[in-house]
Amino acid sequence: MTARPIYLDNHATTRVDPRVLAAMTPYFLEEYGNAGSVGHLFGEAARDAVEQARRSIAASVGAEANEIVFTSGATESNNLAIRGVLQQRRRRGDHVVSVTTEHKAVLDPLAKWARSGFEVTLLSPQQQGADHAGQLDPQQVADAIRDDTALVTIMAANNEIGVLHPLAEISRICRERGVPFHCDATQAVGKMELDFDALGVDLASFTAHKFYGPKGCGALYVRRRGKRIRLEPQIDGGGQERGVRSGTLNVPGIIGMASALQLCLAEVTTEIPRQAALRDQLLLGLQTAIDGVTLNGPLCTPPLRLAGNLNVSFAGVDGEALMMNVREIAVSSGSACTSANPEPSHVLQAIGLSEDATRSSLRFGLGRFNRSDDIEFAVTHVSAAVTRLRKMVKPT
Repeated sequence: MTARPIYLDNHATTRVDPRVLAAMTPYFLEEYGNAGSVGHLFGEAARDAVEQARRSIAASVGAEANEIVFTSGATESNNLAIRGVLQQRRRRGDHVVSVTTEHKAVLDPLAKWARSGFEVTLLSPQQQGADHAGQLDPQQVADAIRDDTALVTIMAANNEIGVLHPLAEISRICRERGVPFHCDATQAVGKMELDFDALGVDLASFTAHKFYGPKGCGALYVRRRGKRIRLEPQIDGGGQERGVRSGTLNVPGIIGMASALQLCLAEVTTEIPRQAALRDQLLLGLQTAIDGVTLNGPLCTPPLRLAGNLNVSFAGVDGEALMMNVREIAVSSGSACTSANPEPSHVLQAIGLSEDATRSSLRFGLGRFNRSDDIEFAVTHVSAAVTRLRKMVKPT
């Protein structure tokens, strides 16, 4: 029997896997030294554990150990990448290229730089109704790059509609034009196989709590092979992380991050098709139970969309009202980081949805701990709530 409530908001955060918690626990209770205190055995043990975890994480994402910088999460990683490049005195110029559907952790820093005199070009992805809705055409990036372009920043997978951008093609264009390429890989790491070196990205942000690890621990991949990427530090202090990011390292979090990523990669070949099947079951169930259900974003076909992502509009229903009527199910009406903002989803509007369609949308994020009976429960309760709400607004 399905436990109540059920959790279908795995893009916002994931439950810590019990195996990850078991790996972290000794570093709270027994091996609790500060990794910066190398004058005694406790500190040295912590340092050694961190470096082993760094090597493991690096190997999991196609990096060298010295290319991984630990942070507090993806928002800090994004800010460190963007600000760190743009504050370099020897940058190419004052122009940045990104896309309208980026996460606010990228768009908001870019908006601040625009207010300080930088020029930011935000590209529009393919529009709703196209098979690749939400995806960026690499040629748009090529056309947007100028002689004074200092940075291109494009996410790997969108947090609302799950669309996967063609990173290899974009990075090739950036390399040919000599422009650093940053990728917010927050929603992609742990959910698909990624090799940052092979893809050619120069900087990539990710965080543990999106792949069954702890909150409060993230990382930034910073390319050191070939044309080395240099960053201006954003936090000064003890000189940790080779001076790029000062601050006491979150040893248990780092251990948990490495453990979580290892588990994801060990299970990815079975987990991707399993989650995709659950996603397809959910979409078919909703469209069968009620009318007026529209898929937002790209087709549910690999490699266009994250396996666990479903974003749909329910005609004639307000998404926030629908969420309040399905309290037994954890879902979202947009990005978790902007849930306090009453404005409609900027992602859905950017791909051409009307304000009404945007406000009638829900995002479902499926994950490791979801099963088929969770989907059946969600279909039953969401379809009943939609029917009920439509009757409430139907003219008499």
